[in-house]
Amino acid sequence: MESIILIQYTLPREIRFQHEAYWGSSNQWSKTAIGIWDFGIQFAHALLSIYVMSIQAYVTQDDVITWTLTVREAVFYSAQLQLPSSMSLSKKKERAETTIKEMGLQDAMDTRIGGWGNKGLSGGQKRRVSICMEILTRPKLLFLDEPTSGLDSAASYYVMKRMIDLARQDRMTIIASIHQPSSQVFQLFHNLCLLSSGRTVYFGRSDRAYKFFESNGFPCPSHQNPSDHYLHTINTDFDEDMDRVFHANKTTEEAISFLARGSLLMFTASFLTIMTIGGFPSFVEDMKVFQRERLNGHYRSAAFVVSNTISSAPFLLTISLIPGAITYSLVGLQQGCAHFIFFASTLLACMMLVETLMLIVASIMPNFLMGLITGAGIQGLMILGGGFFRLPRDLPLVFWRYPLYYIAFHRYAYQGLFKNEFEGLTFPAAQVLQGGGGGAAYIKGEEILRNIWQVEMGYSKWMDLAMLFAMVAFYRLMLLIVLETVEKFKPVIREINFFFLGKQN
Repeated sequence: MESIILIQYTLPREIRFQHEAYWGSSNQWSKTAIGIWDFGIQFAHALLSIYVMSIQAYVTQDDVITWTLTVREAVFYSAQLQLPSSMSLSKKKERAETTIKEMGLQDAMDTRIGGWGNKGLSGGQKRRVSICMEILTRPKLLFLDEPTSGLDSAASYYVMKRMIDLARQDRMTIIASIHQPSSQVFQLFHNLCLLSSGRTVYFGRSDRAYKFFESNGFPCPSHQNPSDHYLHTINTDFDEDMDRVFHANKTTEEAISFLARGSLLMFTASFLTIMTIGGFPSFVEDMKVFQRERLNGHYRSAAFVVSNTISSAPFLLTISLIPGAITYSLVGLQQGCAHFIFFASTLLACMMLVETLMLIVASIMPNFLMGLITGAGIQGLMILGGGFFRLPRDLPLVFWRYPLYYIAFHRYAYQGLFKNEFEGLTFPAAQVLQGGGGGAAYIKGEEILRNIWQVEMGYSKWMDLAMLFAMVAFYRLMLLIVLETVEKFKPVIREINFFFLGKQN
């Protein structure tokens, strides 16, 4: 829970908009007057935005400072960038050193900011350096995002006390968000704004908040920090957490978000199987051995394709089962032997497809680097057009949907895994649809598949698996055709190269 504390002083001038009504005898005059009025309002808002940007400064919650600089250098360089060019260099340096002393950093002027394993300033000192860099110009409107983070109670008080003095001296308006201010720090604030769940609970003078809570039945106990009492009263997060712990009765399947499940299945079918391209160097060596042995007539291309498929299948099956079992049990996907068999079979089919694809690439271009780039590029396109990153009905018709979506094996892997996981489950509607799904407490997994993931429900998940293994057979056939084609055309290509080389000589 976070409170927003406002230390408010008047701006140097007030900007107000006066609304005036224009009346005419015709509709045309009314439209013209309204158009002029709308233009004037937009123009005035633009001027106001420009004005506010010119007088405001913002100290972010994260202290992003160049870690190799000292405190003196960081603040002085910031002064050179922010202060007007009409100010002399000596004046800028004097302003920087004065601001550093105002924040109590005079003993750390020559200490490096530190970071990336190099010891430097503490977190509280970095916080004060960030404030120094933003108050150099003495802005009229200053936003502070948790200015006391990392400071002890004494440092918090003196920093905020100094901010109060600057606000009074330079007629600044300071807006600060702060966590658990001490009673001394709280007494420094002039105006107080308390928010709960994004709504304003109290906004007014800080010394009148006591009576406000007391009149609403929440008096502040004696000898207690008022800010702690206010935050404890308006904080509803803990109550919701306790209610969730003691009264929620959700199964493991319900606790896991449907979106997290879909993302995990996509990752498993895509980015785990794409790592099969790591075996491309061995594929290149296999193709070299095959070409040498084929040149000597040891066996035909079909024998190589069949033997390669049979020899690699046990290893791919092991890779599918062991990591698949770890992932399946660790995450807690839908229980059941048939569900796990389908999951592991889908991984096996995907890896066989990727391996065959990389063999085809290796047979065409044996260059290691170009082969990796080509194989990864093809798979990347298939992943993008598989229907996860952009749903099927949202894919552009040209190229992405026709033909990529229908020829990418990721489409069948995603949809099969989604059906395997979501069919037969129910999810709390609040996890899926904002507002609870029109009053329904739960929503079926089939509805999620049909309406959210846009999965084609006209056939079962086993048909998707059959399509994957059919694509494995087709890819292997393509590998055989490519091998035969390369074997036939390689002499022709060699003769053409010799012809051109001889002509050049």
